[in-house]
Amino acid sequence: MTVLTSDDAARGWLASQPGVDAVAMARLERLVALLIDENTRQNLVSAGSLEHVWLRHIADSAQLLVHVSHETPGPWVDLGSGAGFPGLVIAALRPECEVVLVESRTRRIEWLTRAAGALGLDRVKVAGARLETIEPFRAGVISARAFAPLDRLLDLSARFSTSDTIWLLPKGRSARDEVTQLQGWSHTFHVEHSLTDAEAGVIVGQVSGRVSVKKGRKR
Repeated sequence: MTVLTSDDAARGWLASQPGVDAVAMARLERLVALLIDENTRQNLVSAGSLEHVWLRHIADSAQLLVHVSHETPGPWVDLGSGAGFPGLVIAALRPECEVVLVESRTRRIEWLTRAAGALGLDRVKVAGARLETIEPFRAGVISARAFAPLDRLLDLSARFSTSDTIWLLPKGRSARDEVTQLQGWSHTFHVEHSLTDAEAGVIVGQVSGRVSVKKGRKR
């Protein structure tokens, strides 16, 4: 099991990934600079995590791309984007992909909008509203980092999913337990190990619909 343990290792891994060229790395460098500057005005991420920003935030976000092909259709919907992880990193590495950042907090909305503009990410859309109020549309990929427990997350966002939608959910140490305990959904979720934390996992899979727990029937 490969686990990155330093910023140098994270940078090296990123630079070795398919399609990540000098332009993409420069875009990530710019994102890091913007994040550090903005963090002096609002607490986007913990100050301590900035000491290992490439490992804790950039590579941790970018690893989701390992689980989808480059041809996977969009839009990529990132729920509760907050500081922009993983959404802004995905957009920086796949600028041709439509990425929708869902965020309800005003100052975070403003940050995401400014950052996307500064990085020239013209295919990023910031959906500045509570998830419950957004009109549903078909997502190609749905990601969420520390947004909600898995059962609650599905309750809120399955209306954006088709049977082809790929879900990518970094879940830390709770990943396996959340999949094991999930009831009421027909799914193919499994857990992949995290490249940035030996004890963390990423839930990967698809959802085909709700099921009746009593009768085992989809509805």
